[in-house]
This record gives sequence, structure tokens and C-alpha cells, in this order.
Amino acid sequence: MDTKSTIRPVATDMDGVIREHGAALISYATRLTGDRYLAEDIVQETWLRAWRHADRLSNGNGSVRGWLLRVAHNVAVDQHRSRKARPTEVAFESEELANRAVQSAPSDEVESRMVVDELLDHLSPAHRSAVVEVYVTDRTTASAATALGVPVGTVKSRLHHAIRSLRTRFAPRVLEAA
Repeated sequence: MDTKSTIRPVATDMDGVIREHGAALISYATRLTGDRYLAEDIVQETWLRAWRHADRLSNGNGSVRGWLLRVAHNVAVDQHRSRKARPTEVAFESEELANRAVQSAPSDEVESRMVVDELLDHLSPAHRSAVVEVYVTDRTTASAATALGVPVGTVKSRLHHAIRSLRTRFAPRVLEAA
């Protein structure tokens, strides 16, 4: 019996390899994972590795299908291990909830604004205006200096002194409340 006639020739191009072994590979990966979409990811990675190692895709180096199935198995194991190493992903119960932005309650915003206003009342007008320009209106120190008509260094100095004043005045109260 001639051994050459029992060995099936394998297409040297990737399209031929995919046509010949694609269905078996997706079936194997689906049985491994139990998830068709995950199996498709595994098969895609398997084809990428096969393309990188095209020199191994000949029957002279062993079974091409066997090599592809082993690569798919290794990819499945790698993906399983990487999912175990990461924290569990939590799925949202509805698509609407997944796309919803987190928003604080309006009462929290009002309370925060009242606290900020109270703190600003304890600052001198020069310090207050610098804090409002930089932290409330979210400007750079250069932009705040232009708006206030003072040099940038003056704005930086006023911010430093205002924050230091607020810390010394209100830090003990915060610690007592805690």
C-alpha cells in the first residue's frame, strides 16, 4: 500500500486550510467552552497563530488538524485562566441601566453648594475671588489672573493662603465631627 495516497494533501494557502478545518475547529471550540461566541474568539486566535506559523501547516510535520485542535485547546485554557485571574465581570440587568450615567441627588448638590458658600464667606474678598475663579469656574491660574487683572504669581499666592486659612480654620471641626 502506498503511504502517499493515505495522506491528504493540505492547501498551502490559509483560505484552503480554513475551508478544510474551519468547521471542525469551531465545533471543537464550542464543545470546549459551551459558548458559541467565545468559541469564535478562540478560533480567531487559533487562525492568527496558524498564520504566524504557516510553516507548520503541512502534513509532513504531522496532522494539520491535530495541530490546530491543540492550539485551540491551549487558547481556550489561556482564556479560562485569564478570566479566573481577573475580578468577576458583573452584567447589568438591562441595557438601559448599563448606559445610564451616575448622577448625584439634587439635594447633595444643594448641600455641597451651601457648604462651599459658607467656607467662602470666611475668606477675604481677594482670596475668595481667586478661589472662585480657579476652583469654581475651573480656570487655569493664568486665565484667572487675566480675569482678575492681577499677575499669575498673585493668583497662586492668594490660592495658597486661602487654602491654608481654610485648613487651619476648619480642619479641627472636621476631625471633631468624625
